[in-house]
Amino acid sequence: MDLAEKLKEIERQIAKAAQKAGRRADEITLLAATKTQDAATVREAIACGVKAAGENRVQELTEKLAQNAYEGAALHFIGHLQTNKVRQVAGKVVLIHSVDSLKLAQEVSHTMQQLSGLAASVQFQDILVEVNIGGELSKSGVEPQGLQALLEEIAKLPSLRIAGLMCIPPRAETPDEARRYFARMKVLFDQTEPYFSKQIPHVLSMGMSGDYQEAILEGSTLVRVGTALFGPRIYIQ
Repeated sequence: MDLAEKLKEIERQIAKAAQKAGRRADEITLLAATKTQDAATVREAIACGVKAAGENRVQELTEKLAQNAYEGAALHFIGHLQTNKVRQVAGKVVLIHSVDSLKLAQEVSHTMQQLSGLAASVQFQDILVEVNIGGELSKSGVEPQGLQALLEEIAKLPSLRIAGLMCIPPRAETPDEARRYFARMKVLFDQTEPYFSKQIPHVLSMGMSGDYQEAILEGSTLVRVGTALFGPRIYIQ
């Protein structure tokens, strides 16, 4: 299948999962994970109907922005973000998915305040708080038991708006195992929703190419799909 056909098939699967969950397909945002894809491919995806794109790497985001690759789509940052690279991302994307510490949130807030001082109006950066739902040492994210305390502190920061939560669960052997992690995230999402900004739609970002249907069944509002849309990634050494 070409890219347009793959996109249509993913949209069909999203609609099927939504119907099974008693939800509407338009409740779920399909975000194209464009890691390693060149600017021409990103433009093609947008021309085919992709409405949101997400980058994992700051360098790729910066390079493709310079090439106007994302024109016509909402741009998200979905990868791990280091504090020393916040200035290259904050204010340039509609949503940062991977805020996992108070230190990072403070740096984003500080950067946005500086940008607001240079602009005529106050600017906000919308963020998601990343949760390490599987307690994996190899992954970023706040532990579930520390989520509420972190949200309380982030909610006090100026120029930030908490939109919701994000997770990358452990690799599951079965669909039921994947659903258990997603179900836990939905419980956390519902419990902590009072900390989310009332000015913006709330987002539960979970589910990728191999498990986005299970994520939708458990309440995901945004799925991050790369390989299923673009094919296996090719890494250049």
